[in-house]
Amino acid sequence: MDNDLVKRVMWTGLLALTGALVSIVANRLATVIWVRLFNEDPPDA
Repeated sequence: MDNDLVKRVMWTGLLALTGALVSIVANRLATVIWVRLFNEDPPDA
């Protein structure tokens, strides 16, 4: 693990993965809140 390029690529992948997971969780949470507030599916974006 002394290669800086490998570390940089691994960091970029980890950052992309966590960003995608956070985005999915935020979308699901917003959907749950919307449905509870308005008792209907959220509008399509």
